Amino acid sequence: MERSFRAVLPVYLLAATISWPVVKVGFRLRARGTEHLPEGGFVLAANHTSNFDPWPLALPLFPRRQLRFMAKSELFNPILKPILLGGGAFPVRRGEADLEAIRRAVELVRDGEIVVMFPEGTRRRKGLRKKHEARAHTGAARIALSAGAPLVPAAIKGTDRLSRLGPLRVAYGPPIPLDDLRGQEISPAAREATERLMAEIRELEASL
Repeated sequence: MERSFRAVLPVYLLAATISWPVVKVGFRLRARGTEHLPEGGFVLAANHTSNFDPWPLALPLFPRRQLRFMAKSELFNPILKPILLGGGAFPVRRGEADLEAIRRAVELVRDGEIVVMFPEGTRRRKGLRKKHEARAHTGAARIALSAGAPLVPAAIKGTDRLSRLGPLRVAYGPPIPLDDLRGQEISPAAREATERLMAEIRELEASL
């Protein structure tokens, strides 16, 4: 029997409907590996080069499913808050351990939602004066382990050359093996899961 999903939120539906022909045709979006995506809730983790990254990750799943994602709390002002919430975002306080955002993500995944995370934490390229090198954070693994849910790697290519209308490519991989880590102390388990995750993301990225 096919599992039922939550309805796509109206703002998300509108944005995806408008974006789909532009991304699919204008940027020649191609995706592979959707057969690896679980039916229930899971954490989807990918490399991060552009603020546009969520679009090519999400559109191959549209209209059947949508992505939920963290957005920095400063954006949730009276004007943007209804739009962000309507589009599936939830706030996170960047630069600190926001346990409330982690708890919210775990709840969403347990409720059958897809929560997208970028383990590198920040985009790889922000110009010559970038202060921090991209490095892997354990939040995606912590959420998956805490929720008892799959951790799925993905890779995106082309979002760093949008001005040239370069083709967009996305690859989804099989869930990371986590059974041997479940029930262990969360911090070392999350670090090991993150190492496995990043190795798979790098392999997927190299294949694009």
